[in-house]
Amino acid sequence: MSDQSVDPDAPNGEAEALDEHFSLSRDFIRRVLSALEEGRNEEVKALLSDLHAADFADLLGQVGSGDCRLLLELMGTDLDSAVLSDLDKDVRDEVLQYLDPQIVARAVTELDSDDATYLLEDLSEEEQREVLTQVPDHDRIAVEMGLRYPELSAGRLMQREFITIPPFWSVGETIDYMRETDDLPNEFVEIFIVDPGLHPIGIVALNRILRSGRSTKIEDLMDEKLQVIPAHMAQEEVAYAFDQYHLMSAPVVDESGRIVGMITIDDMVDVIQDEAEEDILKLGGVSDEEGLSDNVFRTTSRRFSWLAVNLVTAIGASLVISFFGEAISQYVALAILMPIVASMGGNAGTQTLTVAVRAIATKDLTATNAARIIVREALVGGLNGILFAIVLGLLCGLWFQDLMLALVIGIAMIVNLLAAGLAGILVPLGLQRAGADPALASTVFVTTVTDVVGFFVFLGLATIILLG
Repeated sequence: MSDQSVDPDAPNGEAEALDEHFSLSRDFIRRVLSALEEGRNEEVKALLSDLHAADFADLLGQVGSGDCRLLLELMGTDLDSAVLSDLDKDVRDEVLQYLDPQIVARAVTELDSDDATYLLEDLSEEEQREVLTQVPDHDRIAVEMGLRYPELSAGRLMQREFITIPPFWSVGETIDYMRETDDLPNEFVEIFIVDPGLHPIGIVALNRILRSGRSTKIEDLMDEKLQVIPAHMAQEEVAYAFDQYHLMSAPVVDESGRIVGMITIDDMVDVIQDEAEEDILKLGGVSDEEGLSDNVFRTTSRRFSWLAVNLVTAIGASLVISFFGEAISQYVALAILMPIVASMGGNAGTQTLTVAVRAIATKDLTATNAARIIVREALVGGLNGILFAIVLGLLCGLWFQDLMLALVIGIAMIVNLLAAGLAGILVPLGLQRAGADPALASTVFVTTVTDVVGFFVFLGLATIILLG
């Protein structure tokens, strides 16, 4: 592509690139792609020059693979390393295929160790070595240490850049130390206090240091109520600790209790969002590894297995219906009303299930209050069943002029919504106790319960009352 002069009317600056919701505007994306396609390279660079790294990362995720590659080639060594740390995982993996290892190595050197670890964690060992051999020893060791910890653990999330001081230092000594030391985190709001063995014993906020006299001892300012994060702790447990104790940062310790890293609140925001997205996807039977950049065949293969499980459960519900084929053939109204019973039960069960899975994830639903919550959901299901039984009974009475049919569907509605409420709470609790992820498998089981119970009760009662 040949370079051309910059269009003087082209929008420039972050403000013009975003809409009122802080998302990239459609017009901005269109102008970038138009300039890119027509080879107006300098105009593309001008359009992107003031773009925030996070917005540039969003742009790479929204354009096609070909345009993404062209943008990266155009930026070359001018690419802000922070863009790579802001990429979603599926986009990051695609982008890394297009980048020269030297550019990736530069990014690893410039980024905090936690972001550098995120950048390399899904590369093969050979690809990691190719990049890390071009990285200074200090940065390379920090990244290699992070990569040794299990995926989705505190060790992977932590950054190796942090500040520790002894409790006997004064505020003046602490300030002088921070002014004279080059190896400090890019951003931090708290300092960790350690004993001679590097075991964290307290924490002090920067604002307390700045508001205190130079002669004040750190031990007089520090907070000894310190939440310490083991390096092997799962990231969702770390996120819970940050939420529960309103943490801004926390020290990460190894098996011996010595500080080896720091986790900050900005990392936890990403984790909380990732965990919420994962639960939502699992409730829908979708792999948390699926991304918008995946091709058709990969997406199909990931969804097929879960749909196959749904097919098996649907066949089970159909078998229940087949037992009452004669009743349906004699009473056509049953076939018309069956979907209503199943649909109401399925929706009621999903409501309870969604609340239960969220409560389990946030540790609000525990063994201590489980019995009370189970009774509450049963009562809610039963009460809703009675209300909708009245509504549906009246409608059926007017529609089909059959009071017995209205009675049958009313009773079936009460029983099925009661079963839905119980299944929505008992299924995820049971899966959790069995060591399975409640978000992953609950939906299929709850839907199966409501379908089978709904069809069996409705058609069974119809057979006894209407055809008996």
